[in-house]
Amino acid sequence: MDNPLARMNVLVTGASGGLGQAIVERLAAEGATPIIHFARNEAAAHALLERIGGKGHVVQGDLSSREGPEELWSKAVHAARRIHAVVNAAGIRTEVALTDSLETWHSAWQGEFQVNLFAAADLSRNAILHFKQNGGGRIVNIASRAGQRGYSADAMAYGASKAALINLTKSIARSFGGDGVTAIAIAPGWIRTDMAEDFIAKNGEAAAVADIPIGAMALPEEVAELTAFVLRPSQRSLNGATLDVNGGSYIR
Repeated sequence: MDNPLARMNVLVTGASGGLGQAIVERLAAEGATPIIHFARNEAAAHALLERIGGKGHVVQGDLSSREGPEELWSKAVHAARRIHAVVNAAGIRTEVALTDSLETWHSAWQGEFQVNLFAAADLSRNAILHFKQNGGGRIVNIASRAGQRGYSADAMAYGASKAALINLTKSIARSFGGDGVTAIAIAPGWIRTDMAEDFIAKNGEAAAVADIPIGAMALPEEVAELTAFVLRPSQRSLNGATLDVNGGSYIR
């Protein structure tokens, strides 16, 4: 494989999870130097670094806290000095019912928006300022099909946070494209990760793939390959795009 991402330092959030690991491995295979973010699973992050031959950095950050994204950015810059791209892949999905207590309801919504949107917004803010001073850069936000078509009653917070993430991506593209900042959203349906496996354990696989015309979830490697592609310097005109990876289910 050639190295279209050579000399690119790329911060990947949620890199100790299934999708994040696949993204890091693909970026490394295409020549990038990944900055591997983890929240709690340090062993998984270092094992991932070892799998890519040690060419990268490992940084910790708690994106569920208000200060976490800023602290993560500082650690990433300290580790790599120049960051060329950020992939906001960290995300959570919790379920909360209308009949749950108001405290539980607020906790679920605030938690989802903190990780899925506010952390991405804070990291994007820092990235844009950094890119404007250093010749440009890329932001890739891993959104969701749920952000485009709505979501189930018990996970409305997830869908709403991902819809806001798509809008954030478009706003960055419109506002800072002239500064050499390219922002792209990738909107998968179900991906075969721990989040999907938890849903399958509760509801069955048939429920997960029922409205996917191809009858299968996306593999993490599919999304990783697309992420690496949109980071290529040749893909500037994708600025502002939302790329669907959902097996055709968005249209149903």
